[in-house]
Amino acid sequence: MTGTPDNALGIHPDPQLLDLARQAFARAYAPYSRFHVGAALRSVDGQVFQGVNVENASYGLGRCAEQSAVQAMATAGQRSFTDILVYSEATPPASPCGACRQVLFEFAPEARVVCVNQHGDIVSGYVSDFLPHGFRLEQRDDGHEVGTP
Repeated sequence: MTGTPDNALGIHPDPQLLDLARQAFARAYAPYSRFHVGAALRSVDGQVFQGVNVENASYGLGRCAEQSAVQAMATAGQRSFTDILVYSEATPPASPCGACRQVLFEFAPEARVVCVNQHGDIVSGYVSDFLPHGFRLEQRDDGHEVGTP
């Protein structure tokens, strides 16, 4: 996933997710960077959740669009998703940052990720492609958690 945009999955963006991600993009709160990002994900039961990046004067407190979408999904009681579309006006299309990659991996390492910009450029892959050595905690038989790649 280096260099020029790579549509590794060879897929076209889901029209519903693209439309909702674009709508979310327009509502992003980015007064400092002016870099808007919108995301839409589909949970395993077919519900769609949107997210936007939300900046804060204390920069570290901001949230990315992907994290906002995952948080909306989790708030609704869902725990996994099949697809996420990230929309930006960056060229190449902005892909999830490192923190977002880990958040996505927590819920759905095999979900499809499609990043799109206004020119129709596409970067795609599975969450595990974007974060090949993701970290998850698993429950042991004795109730303690252990780290697993």
